[in-house]
Amino acid sequence: MTTVSPAPPPSMRLRELAFGAACAAALRAAARLGVADALGDGPMAVEDLAAAVKTEPRPLRRLLRTLTCYGVFAEHENGTFAHTDMSRLLREDDPNSLRYITLWCTEPWTWNAWPKLDEAVRTGRNVVEDLYGKEFFTYLNEDAPESADVFNRAMTTSSRQSARDVAELLDLSGSSSVADIGGGQGHVVASLLEKYPSMHGTLLDLPPVVRNADPRLREGGALADRVRIVPGDCREAIPVKADVYIIKNILEWDDDSTARCLRNVVAAGGPGARVVVIENLVDDTPSMRFSTAMDLLLLLNVGGAKHTTKSMVDRITAAGLIIDDIRPVNPYLHAFDCSVPQ
Repeated sequence: MTTVSPAPPPSMRLRELAFGAACAAALRAAARLGVADALGDGPMAVEDLAAAVKTEPRPLRRLLRTLTCYGVFAEHENGTFAHTDMSRLLREDDPNSLRYITLWCTEPWTWNAWPKLDEAVRTGRNVVEDLYGKEFFTYLNEDAPESADVFNRAMTTSSRQSARDVAELLDLSGSSSVADIGGGQGHVVASLLEKYPSMHGTLLDLPPVVRNADPRLREGGALADRVRIVPGDCREAIPVKADVYIIKNILEWDDDSTARCLRNVVAAGGPGARVVVIENLVDDTPSMRFSTAMDLLLLLNVGGAKHTTKSMVDRITAAGLIIDDIRPVNPYLHAFDCSVPQ
């Protein structure tokens, strides 16, 4: 059932925004219940859908009705519900699935942290340590293993999807080696090695992270003979020589850690090395609502921040790099293509 109505007045729009948690909670409920997975290619009666996901029909209809207001699922005139382009992204088997991203953004700890945003704004520091008595990732791994698993799945999904975009964007045809610095499981370097069959690559990240590297990169994997996996902390040292260094979505720490990472890349690469920094920005991006929300979430959980174009440029140039180009990778990432001066 689709109707076109005029934009609501400011008073109603503000009421809707104040109830934003209801939309987030509805998305989480739909993801946890597996509604999108149970809904087939054709419309389904709510009674059949409820039986498939083991819920009561009436409250399920209420949940779906809420989500249809945002374009997630569609209700037909006969009362059946069908997929939309957005609801399909909640399916676990969709190649562009955002199911685990949706769950991660609505994990139990977030509902405890968001009400303390005013405190974080006043102090400029995270609130998680006061809430749980531990640094955020320590808390996740020690006290919230299910949430840690959701985080790992969400980051894997996001990294795998954006790695395809990065590989499509970058022309590395003149290079023989690439290093993925702080590259997690190595989806970016794997995608680049698949694109360039004669290229060699390196993945560097913390020991517990690289132990779970993409199977393509590990012993017996399709790319294992062209890649080196190096455990290490890029803020301490980068013992890797390459023509091109990729630094993606890791420069969200404090300024000192960011500066040390960039200086280490400059030292490792030496004159003429190419360095591609890829980050979410909170300005000059089609995804302002998403990026600024993630920026606030970083403030709450680790005291970190997303960058503006200027703050990223300032940090890159302060490290001694020359910025040759700035380009969008996709609607939520930008690439700063840089070089170490000769």
